[in-house]
Amino acid sequence: MLHTIKAFDRIGEENAFAVLARATQLAAQGRDIINLGIGQPDFSTPPHIVEAAIKALRDGHHGYTSAVGIAPLREAVAADLDRRFRVKVSPDEVMIMPGGKVTMYMSILMFGEPGADILYPDPGFPIYRSMIEFTGARPVPVPVREENGFAFSAEETLKLITPQARLLILNSPANPTGGVTPRSEVDKLVLGLERHPNVAVMSDEIYDHLVYDGEAHVCLLSYPSLRDRLILLNGWSKTYAMTGWRMGYAVWPGKLYDYARKLAVNCYSCVNAATQYAGLAALTGPQDDVHKMAAEFDKRRKVVVDGLNRLPGVSCATPKGAFYAFPNVKRTGWKAKPLASALLEDAGVAVIGGPDFGILGEGYMRLSYANSTANILRALERMGDFLANRKAA
Repeated sequence: MLHTIKAFDRIGEENAFAVLARATQLAAQGRDIINLGIGQPDFSTPPHIVEAAIKALRDGHHGYTSAVGIAPLREAVAADLDRRFRVKVSPDEVMIMPGGKVTMYMSILMFGEPGADILYPDPGFPIYRSMIEFTGARPVPVPVREENGFAFSAEETLKLITPQARLLILNSPANPTGGVTPRSEVDKLVLGLERHPNVAVMSDEIYDHLVYDGEAHVCLLSYPSLRDRLILLNGWSKTYAMTGWRMGYAVWPGKLYDYARKLAVNCYSCVNAATQYAGLAALTGPQDDVHKMAAEFDKRRKVVVDGLNRLPGVSCATPKGAFYAFPNVKRTGWKAKPLASALLEDAGVAVIGGPDFGILGEGYMRLSYANSTANILRALERMGDFLANRKAA
């Protein structure tokens, strides 16, 4: 018998991909499936970005790059952060990553071991907890509650910090809830963290362009007291409809940068060269498509919330960011995951059950409105018919 390490018995996964696989399988069988499960923009990557990648290949950019990314792209990331948030970041702090998850993996790997506590949002992106458990650290869920507009509570978060705490993971705008934490609450948290100087912070800001209703994204780089222990996660996937290009970036403080560089060298060498030139074109080129996509998501958000609140037994708080709604389905009588499964199998609508995002996800489902308005309306109609005619299993 092969003797693998026990950590692999603890590792989880992201169920959105399992739902995507099942939806694809049903569609291949001839079923009409409307997918509101996967968190992926339904837009094409803007043409000038695609052309930049093609030009890079034609220009001969076929080889390895530096493990931390090409210098022009790191400089462009630093300039973009300065332009949008008035924060000074050296290109030597920026590292180009193959997507966002790698920054999660590296951050948790740096701080996670038996005896350590790592705090993470619940409900939250499932890879946070999965990787914490893989390292043997104790996962400490930070409640994200509907009554707070799915923003985290600074007071509640700070009370969970123990002497064993090594890392705090934050996510705003948030997946799966669409919650946006206001500056006043972030201010309180940062002030409180000054009493815990040994706790690092990993801020997942991948949805920073997608905020609504006059909200402004709060970038944690703007807090000087955190800069020497803050890891910023961001990237191109959601903003520029580049999920399949697999490219993100991180800003690493101090010696963590070199740790991340060594992990990159040991793991994946570097990010695809042509993709990096596409990322450069995205940051330095026209932003019209970014604004158009955000405006379209905003329109769909209103359609989704209005439609969900008309369904029997369903209520939905208005998300302030990202492209997810997180409706409360407790009054339907269904548990969330069986309901999500039945909606896919029997109604042809793919959604994700809330417990896939954490303990506090029970009673909720995640719907992605990164799909056309026409498909969203069809999906809501199917969901209404299902709930009106099917009792809880």
